Amino acid sequence: MAWFMGIDIGSGTSKGVIIKNGDLSAHHLLPSGVDYRAVAQKLREETLAKAGLSSEDIADIVATGHGAESVPFSNRRVADILCCAQGIKKIFPSVRTIIDVQGISSQVIRLSEEGQVVNFVVNEKCASGSGCFLDIISNVLRIDLKDVGPLSLGSKNPVVFTTGCAVFGESEAISRVSEGASREDILAGVHKALANKISTLVDRVGLEMDCAISGGGALNVGLVKSLEEKLGFQLLVPPQPQFVNALGAAIIAENGGKAGNSLSK
Repeated sequence: MAWFMGIDIGSGTSKGVIIKNGDLSAHHLLPSGVDYRAVAQKLREETLAKAGLSSEDIADIVATGHGAESVPFSNRRVADILCCAQGIKKIFPSVRTIIDVQGISSQVIRLSEEGQVVNFVVNEKCASGSGCFLDIISNVLRIDLKDVGPLSLGSKNPVVFTTGCAVFGESEAISRVSEGASREDILAGVHKALANKISTLVDRVGLEMDCAISGGGALNVGLVKSLEEKLGFQLLVPPQPQFVNALGAAIIAENGGKAGNSLSK
């Protein structure tokens, strides 16, 4: 039996997944950098090495993500919304609503019982509705992004952000630092602001349970907690949420390029 590969070139990180008979054989992650074509080639080589395979062993490759057009060796490109749907369907078959928090965008996707996309909405082109907002604030506070979530859980009095713009939000965070607000309270406030933005997307798409969160944002325990408090229920979180879209791309490759919807390119 053949192996199939999914490549997800995101704005911050790029992910590769290899499957066989629907089961994971290997996965790998690299920083995307600025040369998407180069990172795609490196990602393929290193993911193949992890699986102990050569390029000749791969029957089909599907690319997705922000830099999908920079994957010259893929057989087709498929919209990340469709890949996300297929990836979540594999992990959580009961899910009908997906909150996908990526580096430069967030989107909410509603699925049919068969796992097909029936509705979706993407946040406006503003960093305040995506993981980029957290990158900006972590730079202001001079902390590592991986520490943002755990630190925010220690907040006693979350800062209320009065702006919906990431640029002004950065200025507001700097002002709060000068006023003596703790890093914990600032981060918790950012998470609450993000949760408010994302919850409006959920309202627009029409919530149907179960609901899962995917993308790099799902790795942030503080953001997940804020979203759960805002929405009023517990979210399903995949074991490795940043690989969901790459997994979905590999599944679509194994299905002969069929994603069950008409958004493929």
